[in-house]
Amino acid sequence: MTFRPETPTAEASTVGQTPPPSSSSISDQMDPQHASNTLVHLRKLGMAQPVPESCNTSGFYSHFYESFIKVDHIQRGRISCTVPVKPAISNDYGTLHGGAVGSLVELLSIGCARTVVAEDRELFLGEINISYLSGVPTNEEVLADASVVKSGRNVTMVALEFKEKKSGKLVYIAHATFYNLPIAKL
Repeated sequence: MTFRPETPTAEASTVGQTPPPSSSSISDQMDPQHASNTLVHLRKLGMAQPVPESCNTSGFYSHFYESFIKVDHIQRGRISCTVPVKPAISNDYGTLHGGAVGSLVELLSIGCARTVVAEDRELFLGEINISYLSGVPTNEEVLADASVVKSGRNVTMVALEFKEKKSGKLVYIAHATFYNLPIAKL
């Protein structure tokens, strides 16, 4: 079923909501008002907004996060970093965005794994597991510690802890598993 309202409902117009666009397909089992509310929520979060032109450059993602991460200490099998929670990586609730946490976990776990895996081996990310225990407010700092738990011939596992710098409270924990593949020599 496709939801195609003629005009916004009185209730929708009083709370600033608009009905879903005519191209949205809504299941017959779904209440049309709930579908409309869901689409309004997604629009508030930026759904269907064009990507800014400044983001359409090669390496934008890597350069963007490099500007936030400050490496405090690095040794074999361990990396410690400080990450300031700036508005650019915060969500609408004023805390560090969950997607930013996921990206940080990926970047830090790869860097940590690289401290023990020889350069002649390629790392293939097999799994990331993140537990979001609490949020970190914008303009606070997060301390991130990544350490290699196991590194063998074929697998490397990294554990990460993120703590609020001011309180020391544990806010996120994560684990990443990498498969170590030899680089093909053709």
